[in-house]
Amino acid sequence: MKWFLFGLVCMLMAGASMAQKARSFEVKNGLFIYDNQPVQIHSGEMHYARIPAQYWRHRLKMVKAMGLNTVATYVFWNYHNPAPGVWDFKTGSHNIAEFLRIAKEEGLFVILRPGPYACAEWEFGGYPWWLSKDTSLVIRSYNQPFLDSCKVYINKLAEQVKPYLVSSGGPVIMVQVENEFGSYVSQRKDIPIDTHRRYNEAIHQQLVSSGLTGPFFTSDGTWLFEGGSIPGILPTANGEDNVENLKKAVNKYHNNEGPYMVAEYYPGWLHHWAEPFPNIGVQQVAQQIEKYLKNGVHFNVYMVHGGTNFGFTSGANYNNEHDIQPDLTSYDYDAPISEAGWATPKYLAVRDLIKKYAKYTVPEIPAKIPVITLPAIQLNRSIDLFDLKKTVQPVVADTPLSFEALNQGHGYVLYSKRFTQPVQGTLQIKGLRDYAVVYVDGKKVAVLNRVNKEYTAAINIPFNGMLEILVENMGRINYGSEIVHNSKGIISPVLIDDMEITGGWNMYKLPFDKAPVVGTGKQKEGKAAIYSGTFSVTNPGDVFLDMHNWGKGIVFVNGINLGRYWQVGPQQTLYLPGCWLKKGINQIVVFEQLNDNIKPVIPTVAKPVLTELKGE
Repeated sequence: MKWFLFGLVCMLMAGASMAQKARSFEVKNGLFIYDNQPVQIHSGEMHYARIPAQYWRHRLKMVKAMGLNTVATYVFWNYHNPAPGVWDFKTGSHNIAEFLRIAKEEGLFVILRPGPYACAEWEFGGYPWWLSKDTSLVIRSYNQPFLDSCKVYINKLAEQVKPYLVSSGGPVIMVQVENEFGSYVSQRKDIPIDTHRRYNEAIHQQLVSSGLTGPFFTSDGTWLFEGGSIPGILPTANGEDNVENLKKAVNKYHNNEGPYMVAEYYPGWLHHWAEPFPNIGVQQVAQQIEKYLKNGVHFNVYMVHGGTNFGFTSGANYNNEHDIQPDLTSYDYDAPISEAGWATPKYLAVRDLIKKYAKYTVPEIPAKIPVITLPAIQLNRSIDLFDLKKTVQPVVADTPLSFEALNQGHGYVLYSKRFTQPVQGTLQIKGLRDYAVVYVDGKKVAVLNRVNKEYTAAINIPFNGMLEILVENMGRINYGSEIVHNSKGIISPVLIDDMEITGGWNMYKLPFDKAPVVGTGKQKEGKAAIYSGTFSVTNPGDVFLDMHNWGKGIVFVNGINLGRYWQVGPQQTLYLPGCWLKKGINQIVVFEQLNDNIKPVIPTVAKPVLTELKGE
């Protein structure tokens, strides 16, 4: 009898397993077909790497309560592979398998966008910074060392994802090949189109070989399908608001049939430091979503919830006016679900619309995660940069070395040189990447800034004087042809007038991959400094740190880097998720680069400030 029961249990388990695997998703006859039935994709994009893992379920519930049935996410290669041979798919928000599991539990399909290039206003577009150390490797190209690296990444990712493919009973219904490659093709006309296509197809084949079964799709602006599409694979459109244009473009590259999908509809837009925060109105968003719904167009709202560029994860753009446009720490994106997970007027408007058209029940909106304010946080310990410098062993070279040559990806480097003769003139650092505070004998004399193309300053160095240049990496470019030129630090000769300054450069590495420890010391106004303190929390909740009265720097709470602040705005607060706070005593550390008239106090506020632009 026992053996009979055991056998019956085994049969039932096997049957359940087979039933779980008996799922299918196809692109067929101009439709998306799930388990042999047509299905409409109403998707919203959010990136698990930009959200504390403790909040994943809440944000996914918010997505579903907006009326969506799918969540799309990029995978950022550098987030999982921070150093050669080092992989993290398990800790905190790196656990993609857990994210996919929760999405399935919440009844959502998943669209996976593994790159290997992502863009997404993320550092280096998702590429690991250390790829650029290999001089034989050319990113985003038909280059064997690069393709070999991509293959390792794709295979590692596939190990995590394969159990969650729709063919295995999981939520992952589609997988993207590369990302907006047509845009890159249009910008890199120096590369033959056949070479571009060989690269794109090579990435496709790597995805197939890894076991990521698709169905696959590409994603580009409709006018860029020629460079980005792959024969036999569904092209989807980014930013297309005209349904007829969408259908014409898809028909041309997909056997004269759909399905027709806008893979990125923008209800908001990206935002940079020192530039106005862009907003898109509620009515405009609702009208466009209704156009898709009325015409049976599948869509993905980019972003439905932006989240936060914690740590050093924010990327950068560039244009004719600015050599770099670093992205804000907040990735709020003016999205329907705010950075802290709140339902906005856009959210409510879109939810009401979808409820009219969807053939499924839209659940109630989950409760908002509590927000708390705290008494002003006092930072009562401090040490200046030059005392910290004494604890760091410098790297010595004849000329300044880049971050990459120093084997450092992020943070800061202090470049230091003593002069045996007095010198004065114009300091020129044309290869500054990206922001520098210049000191002579410990006194701040200039600030240089790649954002505003400020690469020169008057300098006067006395006999036996010390020139020191604190350089910040403000995020590698994530979009456009300049992505291949992404070294950081000082990457050109340092000149005074037309004379190159060589010999005896000392470089102090300050990666701040961990919160610095502040011992007993002091700091002087104008010198970069580290402040620390503690604060008490009775009932943890989300907090917004008010950084109005600080200059420029980063903040750690309980060892977690919350990201950059900068007085120029438009972002003036930092989001501190309540799940990272402890009942009782919490630690805070601030690295302040400018340190002008700083009162070491941080108030908290009940709402974020993301639209207040100031001068430096």
